Amino acid sequence: MADEAVTRFDDPTHPDSRRAFHSPKAWARLFIVLLVGLAIDLGSKAWTFATVADAPVVLDRQQLLANRHFNPIPRHDSVTVLPLGLLDFQLVINRGAVFGIGEDNRIFFIAFTILALGAGVFVFSRYTQQRHRIAHIALGLILAGGLGNLYDRMAYGVVRDFLHMLPGWNLPFGWRWPVGGSNNVFPWVFNIADVMLLCGIGLFMIHINRVEKQRREEEAAQRQVDEARAALGKSATADAIAGDRAAARPAHVRAADS
Repeated sequence: MADEAVTRFDDPTHPDSRRAFHSPKAWARLFIVLLVGLAIDLGSKAWTFATVADAPVVLDRQQLLANRHFNPIPRHDSVTVLPLGLLDFQLVINRGAVFGIGEDNRIFFIAFTILALGAGVFVFSRYTQQRHRIAHIALGLILAGGLGNLYDRMAYGVVRDFLHMLPGWNLPFGWRWPVGGSNNVFPWVFNIADVMLLCGIGLFMIHINRVEKQRREEEAAQRQVDEARAALGKSATADAIAGDRAAARPAHVRAADS
């Protein structure tokens, strides 16, 4: 069993050990997750911005870039998605990164996103194998989330957000967040792309943990194989020495022993 485990994962000719770059299955897995995730993100943004407010919200890129205070979203009531104040739809335009972090750094975030997308493809092709399904799903989610928000920044100059968790939940004792001054437990509004980014990062951390665990198991299996081979070698050597000694004894001694 130890020999089989070591052969399967260490043998570069085994199909599961091929780098993802050379695996059509791995590329298909990555692109399916990416395309489905991107479609869900862009579709959900388009649908909510067309239906949540009293009238469809149209984003004018030129106006949004020319005037950082311009906000085309009218006052509107939030739409309850989950009961008990768990989740609402509320339209917001975001000029920053995930959860509105770092507003008004559009060019930086565009450049950073492009570099991050390139790094994701590099990690996929260089450091994952065909068998690393969780890693491919994780990277597909990360790429989909990055592309979804990159599209918004390029097309509109802002990112469309609409998911508001715990909208009716407030901090105790009159506390407020130091940035923004909100007393909501979770004041940030986000989108599906943000969810995919965070889920993808979490899944990739799980993948790294599994690979490290598997590496330790393979090393232990290899040590068992080496120890077994060493024991067999010692046994064979001892038998050979005993045979040589027996052959070297005088014939009359060997006859007497028999």
